[in-house]
Amino acid sequence: MTTDQAQFAALQQSLEADDYHLSLEVTGDDAVATITAGPDACAECLVPKDLMKRMLSPMIGVDAERIEMNYPVDVHAG
Repeated sequence: MTTDQAQFAALQQSLEADDYHLSLEVTGDDAVATITAGPDACAECLVPKDLMKRMLSPMIGVDAERIEMNYPVDVHAG
């Protein structure tokens, strides 16, 4: 399965509205998604990592369990 570029771009734009930036590297059946924060980012605006993985999975064609999700800080840890 290939990445749905339109949906992925829409998610990136949504995150950018809160000064976050999403990058993605897909290698075979695995993916690494990294969200970085700009100076005006709102820590409470990010959904938990598990939810973000479930949102990304159908867009990029990688099982959620095989997505490594990197956040600027673990705001939902615990």
